[in-house]
Amino acid sequence: MEEERIALFVDFENLAIGAREALGGMEFDFEPIANALAERGRVVSRRAYADWSMFDDSRQRLTRSHVELIEIPQRMGATRKNAADIKMAVDAIEQAYERDYITTFVICTGDSDFTPLVHKLRELNKKVIGVGVKASTSNLLPPACDEFLFYDNLAGVDARSQEAQSSNGNDEQPELESIITTTLGGLLRSGQAEVLASGLKRAILRKDPTFSEADFGFRAFGELLRHLESDGLIELSEGPGRGDPLVQFSASGTSEQGAFELLRSVVTDLSNNGPVVLSGLKNQMRKVQPDFSEKKFGYGGFLQFCRAAATRDVIDLEFDENAGDYIVTPA
Repeated sequence: MEEERIALFVDFENLAIGAREALGGMEFDFEPIANALAERGRVVSRRAYADWSMFDDSRQRLTRSHVELIEIPQRMGATRKNAADIKMAVDAIEQAYERDYITTFVICTGDSDFTPLVHKLRELNKKVIGVGVKASTSNLLPPACDEFLFYDNLAGVDARSQEAQSSNGNDEQPELESIITTTLGGLLRSGQAEVLASGLKRAILRKDPTFSEADFGFRAFGELLRHLESDGLIELSEGPGRGDPLVQFSASGTSEQGAFELLRSVVTDLSNNGPVVLSGLKNQMRKVQPDFSEKKFGYGGFLQFCRAAATRDVIDLEFDENAGDYIVTPA
């Protein structure tokens, strides 16, 4: 497989100030970005844009890392924030048209002003990777990219503010099992007979470019999949390429069967007090098993899970016009 050829563009002021303010005053370090890109391909062009009179120490370090420094001087008494943005965007588009061999553009910034640039590069059939400091990255930018790396989470960036640490463990972070199984279920429903691990990872990144298995404590995506296999959620088998196994739901279905049995048990108990409607049933199941989620098993919603249970004769499901809801009874 031919390696990616990468062009790197750094909005240095955005990253440097973002790192200093959000990561406990730490100085921006280019090396973690260089190491992350080395794992993804060959970097053939490196450019950083700033008024370098403001970053004298950083200028020396970047020069030693073979980064071309593009000077964007500031006029006294005037703010020229957009000067760097415009120059960087023009240079990126120029390279996209003139250097066909460049396959991937890395845009290092958290500024949403670069979103149109990302869209245009993707229109030109270029892969775009974004890099930004989590606290100073606009919500508009990551979804526009093919992949987005938060500088805070890169290997080698150890000094983190309390805010950055707490944001990594917040309650809004989706469950790992749900991320994997809902994506796998969607690929299978779309008609794919076989899903490779590499294809699954690409699909996850298309849904959430900020996804990284490292955020969950895994060194590689394959290690993450083996963990889920040991939990009985998925099965891995040898694929056509070495190190790229086929991924499918567990044939034994022990975990899923347990969820179906939970559903049957809850419906049976509730039916003693009258008809059981679908709305509110999921909350009743969570009273018994707080971590229940149909998404762990690849279902897009609770109704789809109940329909699967009805197909397997676990429950009966019938829509009641008068109630305006599904009535659920034990099979």
